[in-house]
Amino acid sequence: MTSTDDVTPGNQLEPPDPPDMPDTIDSAIALLDEQGTVTGWTQAAERLAGYSASEVVGRSAALILPSFGDAPTTSAYVERCRAQNGWSGTTALRHRDGRTVDTGLRVSRVRGRQGTARWLVSVTGTLSGQAVNAAAGAPLLARAQIGIVVRDLNLRCTWVNDTMESHDGIRADRRLGRRFSEALPGAKAEALEAVMRQVLHSGTTRVHEYRSWLATGLRREHTFSASFFCLQGADGEPLGVCAISIDITESRRARECLAVLGQAGSRLGSSLDVMQTSQELADLAVPLVADYVAVDLEQSVPFGDGPPVRIGPTRERPPVFRRAGLASVQPGVPESPWLRGEQVPVPPDSPLTDVMRTGRSYLEPIMDTAEGTWVAQDPARARKIHEHGMHSMMIVPIRTRRALLGVALFVRTEDPAPFQEGDLLLAEELVSRAALSLDHARQYAREHTAALALQRNLLPRRLRGGSAVEVASRYLPADVDNGVGGDWFDVIPLSGARVALVVGDVVGHGLHAAATMGRLRTAVRTLADLELSPDELLAHLDDTVQRLAEEDADAPDQIPAVVGATCLYAVYDPVTRKCTMARAGHPPPAIIDPEGQVTFPDLPTGTPLGLGMGIPFEAVELELPEGSLLALYTDGLIETRDHDIDVGMHRLGNALARPARSLEDLCTRAMESFLPGRPPSDDVTLLLVRTRSLSPAQVASWTLPNDRTAVRRARRMAAGQLSAWGLEDLADTTKLIISELVTNAVRYSTGPIVLRLIQHQVLTCEVSDTDFCSPRPRRVRRTDEDGRGLFLVAQLARRWGARSVSGGKVVWAEEDLAATRLS
Repeated sequence: MTSTDDVTPGNQLEPPDPPDMPDTIDSAIALLDEQGTVTGWTQAAERLAGYSASEVVGRSAALILPSFGDAPTTSAYVERCRAQNGWSGTTALRHRDGRTVDTGLRVSRVRGRQGTARWLVSVTGTLSGQAVNAAAGAPLLARAQIGIVVRDLNLRCTWVNDTMESHDGIRADRRLGRRFSEALPGAKAEALEAVMRQVLHSGTTRVHEYRSWLATGLRREHTFSASFFCLQGADGEPLGVCAISIDITESRRARECLAVLGQAGSRLGSSLDVMQTSQELADLAVPLVADYVAVDLEQSVPFGDGPPVRIGPTRERPPVFRRAGLASVQPGVPESPWLRGEQVPVPPDSPLTDVMRTGRSYLEPIMDTAEGTWVAQDPARARKIHEHGMHSMMIVPIRTRRALLGVALFVRTEDPAPFQEGDLLLAEELVSRAALSLDHARQYAREHTAALALQRNLLPRRLRGGSAVEVASRYLPADVDNGVGGDWFDVIPLSGARVALVVGDVVGHGLHAAATMGRLRTAVRTLADLELSPDELLAHLDDTVQRLAEEDADAPDQIPAVVGATCLYAVYDPVTRKCTMARAGHPPPAIIDPEGQVTFPDLPTGTPLGLGMGIPFEAVELELPEGSLLALYTDGLIETRDHDIDVGMHRLGNALARPARSLEDLCTRAMESFLPGRPPSDDVTLLLVRTRSLSPAQVASWTLPNDRTAVRRARRMAAGQLSAWGLEDLADTTKLIISELVTNAVRYSTGPIVLRLIQHQVLTCEVSDTDFCSPRPRRVRRTDEDGRGLFLVAQLARRWGARSVSGGKVVWAEEDLAATRLS
């Protein structure tokens, strides 16, 4: 709480209100000597940095200020800060727990007897509303005229800065070595000394507001706000008291400005939306600071993509800005030639380019719009300036860590007073607070964009069921902010018109779970290409999960991965209408027949992936009627804290027991029945599949003898079937492929050979034999008489491969139906 004193003529101070209600600001005040050694500490500093006085006093300031680095002296550190173009009075503070905190920084020189000097450092973290009202140590004052006096335990002045004389008229030589009441006798001085003694006794900080008539200059009343800090030594005992005062003569405006800064602490950064934060900045500044405000962001900031723009000489192509915030005292903001979201051109040789180059604010109290100025070269802006009587302007860069996020434009139209230095200070403080929020929002946007890109790359962009199934899906991560999770699903085309269906769930949520999920999804696709049966695939996937966990555990700089995942893998064949499935600790699928009957097949549960128990997985084969509905899902859909998983499975069956509806409608109905407008507590995935079947007319199969006649018979029967299907254009290519595949079967197998043709979205040629060894192409030398068959097949076919089956293998090749291949 602040207290206000009465005033009497002369250089006298009336006693303040009873000083029994302390008010604290969140500023870390410390005293440094010229060598950069901490000589005084405060409780506020301990709260902000975590270090006690015994841990800091006597040590280098680099302990808490990493930017101090290897500076030989405090003076050298200050000069280095000033020399850095982008330094804005903000720095990183190293907390005792190792983290860094973004803070505002001010370093002020104070002088003692015989020309000795000390440095008062004020490091300010997040300011509360009350602290802002008492902003003696806030970054707002980084260039304001503040008075500083340091007194010993007897309240004798030991250090003072030059500004203090203008506050109370006491010269430094008359102040040093004396108590306040000795240099300026009176009841008020004695009362303020009583406040100082209380500060020394309690170690707390007190803020008082008082008014005074200065003995020098005009007989004009001045209002001051003073903060008193207790300085501690290495033993934690008081060394003295530090008083910081600021002239707040224009009290009403100062209070209004500081009230806005108080609002800024709660309003700016309330959202991670950079456009909203920019608009909040504009709304806060109108009408208190300006009549018209525009906030323009570098175009990568709202979208979180692209490298940050560095402050410095402009490149060949200047950065592109987009209007993000607009506010005006006039309805509709008619002063702006551009709407929010539109691109804003940067005129060359204008104050905007100077701001981008130097990183410093630009103040033009009286705008110059004469011929030959930059305004005259920009017709769109010139027209608006003349139409609305813009006469004073400020441009403040929005920056952080030498990166330029954008610029804020402040203009006066109706207020006849030109902008002054104090207005610029307030605008800079507002912008600096917004810059921290915008930087956090930019980092969030970048992370969110990266997360979404990761998720897009990890999950299938488009599900293709081919001739086997119709598919639809829903995915809702528990980490709604990032949009990523550990669930995955996929539909993988296989040979022979078959399709693999997979749903999995990695332990955990967020980016780490999503990254693990992506590795497992890639592994499943790779294993599916090997045409493994569901139980074999899960066994290999189990080994993969264990190996990934071991690799992460071997990395000392990484948090070990959480081991564990569940998975359901199924293969559906539209020729036989059989579905073979196996699961690893995953919930069973729901199967709804064309009549609407719901069943959950009794599949062996299997152990979750990654446990390393060595228990084999078991596959089950089911024959499904055409038009059957399969629902593959994760437990996040059906499991809640209030109900058992069986209740969720029953609810899912009821939601899907309408097979005549479209899959999209069924997906929506199922999700709404479980998540009626509330975010999920776990990742949720639902994959719906409606089975199709191929008619007998689309499949032709022949059994061939294992002799020299097999090739000729196979070519003849295939040609006849292709003619019946109207695919005569593919006859020559198909006969060549069949010749090579049947020849290999005759050469390397002993039993009967089966040739099968399937006409679906492609033409599939399959040759089955009793040999278990899969064919592999090899490099052929010019002198070799054979070995070129598979190379020829690879050139003629769209793709080809082999899969193991009971009693042997199947070698297959696919051809496109839309175009004729030339041999």
